[in-house]
Amino acid sequence: MRLIEIDHLKLAIGDTPALRDISLEVAPGEVVGLLGPNGAGKTTTIAAALGLLRPQGGTVRLMGGDPWTGGAALRRHVGVLPDPNGFYDWMTAPDYLAFFADLYGATNDAAAIARRMDRVGLAPRRGQLIGTFSRGMRQRLGLARALIGDPHLLALDEPTNGLDPRGRREMHDLLLDLAEQGVGILLCSHILDDVERLCSRLCIIDGGRTVAQGPLADLLAGQNSEMQFRLVLAGKLPPDGAVAAHVRVLHHATDYAIVDVDPHVGPPEAWRELFFLGWPIVAIAPEGGGLEALYLALTGGVVPMQERAA
Repeated sequence: MRLIEIDHLKLAIGDTPALRDISLEVAPGEVVGLLGPNGAGKTTTIAAALGLLRPQGGTVRLMGGDPWTGGAALRRHVGVLPDPNGFYDWMTAPDYLAFFADLYGATNDAAAIARRMDRVGLAPRRGQLIGTFSRGMRQRLGLARALIGDPHLLALDEPTNGLDPRGRREMHDLLLDLAEQGVGILLCSHILDDVERLCSRLCIIDGGRTVAQGPLADLLAGQNSEMQFRLVLAGKLPPDGAVAAHVRVLHHATDYAIVDVDPHVGPPEAWRELFFLGWPIVAIAPEGGGLEALYLALTGGVVPMQERAA
């Protein structure tokens, strides 16, 4: 059973069409990226999927049911991290989580709350008021709240905003662990590095329409979008010039090489092969192509510099 099934969804806010033709699927255990420019309809799509807005056309199914007529029961199995979050600054994090645990009918004893805080990396902040939390700490607390009901589905809007590089990696690891446990995750993000690391499938929307949907590797290959990278080298290549089977060298200089990677394999596997062959790689940076090129080609949009991963 699909956790979310949206087929040719149409929806208007007042007299203004917001969604003109959206199709989207999320299955248990997969992370699906929902991408699009500001105003493309991502938040509206999530609201319709959860039964908060009523469609005017097409079909929407949430865990096999109609979210508009049976939304309250279905939403008990969904965790949501919206952007922005709603917090009560005068509370501590344990009080806040205990309050929401009561609403969900979940266990709210001190030990259970402590485990929830440990899981998202907030253990040292138990006595601190939420009003003093940084943006990254609030993101962690919002995720802890989204996980209170042990959801089958997570809908996350910019979950790594405000997190430092270590915090982003910890968030990635937690989300991938949840997916391995069978939780389906719908991820909205402008940080394309997050999408590439986490998502097995994408839905790209623009102007209220789905312009592409499917496995990331297939979308990259189908759009002829090569994954190009600049490899900074600390020395010479192996004497025999060995190259991984899934890598093509486009240009080679003394201290760097420009390569592209087969999108069906992906960069991590390619780098492992090159290291094994003795390539003296000290740094790797995108050189164009890849997901950013695909996104721009499909939406005609611009990826703001502040929203790119460091």
